[in-house]
Order: sequence, then structure tokens, then C-alpha cells
Amino acid sequence: MRHVISALVQNQSGVLAHVAGMFAARGFNIDSLVVGRTEDPNLSRMTIVVVGDDRVLEQVRKQLAKLVPVVKVRDFADIAYVERDLMLIRVTVGPQHRPEVVELVNLFRGTVVDVAMDSVVVMLAGPEDKLEAFVDLVRPYGIAEMARTGVIAMSRGQQKNAAAKEDS
Repeated sequence: MRHVISALVQNQSGVLAHVAGMFAARGFNIDSLVVGRTEDPNLSRMTIVVVGDDRVLEQVRKQLAKLVPVVKVRDFADIAYVERDLMLIRVTVGPQHRPEVVELVNLFRGTVVDVAMDSVVVMLAGPEDKLEAFVDLVRPYGIAEMARTGVIAMSRGQQKNAAAKEDS
């Protein structure tokens, strides 16, 4: 089973190596790992995707929480959240087939960010399965290069209707 975990960590050198070392030492595989600044310059957020059963997830959460630079660990399993992945992909396509590729880009709500004689670079953001579907559709044209950020996630804000129901 796929699990998305967020770890708020102190923004200092060596933290990424420390966390990655913890995963390696215990034989846990990281499917995706993204680290970025937060609204607080002293903190960074790590978004980690781990594949494993509930026992593996519980071990990961406990081990992460024990690390000194880790301030807070959140598992998104039981809460509503938004996740996104960003991809840049260079599709090999000449002028004759470019309209077909641009139509696919528009259907997936992507953006063409560069056009050359024999290729286009597309920026696409969304859930991993959306990006994978796009890759499958443009593969016949030829993929020259691809770069992805990995998954980032954030809990959804509380909805007014949900808050009103809780008060009742």
C-alpha cells in the first residue's frame, strides 16, 4: 500500500542525509522524496512516499519521530489532502504532429513551455496517475527527456459545511 508522509524538519545541513540514512538502515524503500522550504525559514517540509503495509508505515513514523531534527510527522492516510507532482517532459515531435501533442497538453491542462523544430517541452502538474497517463499517450511520439519533482502534499482546509455539521 502507498503511504504519503510529511515531516516538518529543522532547516539545517545534513538533515536529508540523516533521514535517508534512517530509511536505508532499516531497509525501507523511498518511492518519492521531496524537500522544500516552508513559511518558516527555520523549517523545511519533507514529503515522503513509502510503499508497504501498515506495520512498515508505523515503523517509519516512529523512527522519523525519534530523529532530533524532525519537529513533526504527519501521515495523510486518514485525512483529506491534496497531492501534486510536477513534470517537465520533452516530446520529440515535428511540425506535422505538433497540433496533436498540443491538443493532449490542453486536455491534461498542461502548458507548452518551449518549442523547437523537432520537439516541445511540456509542463504538467497533478496527481501521479495523471502524469503517468500523459506519458503513456505521448510515448508513441517519442520522449527525449523527462524530469519530475516527486510528490508534494498538504491537508485540505476545513470546509464550512463540515464545520457546521460538527457544531450540530
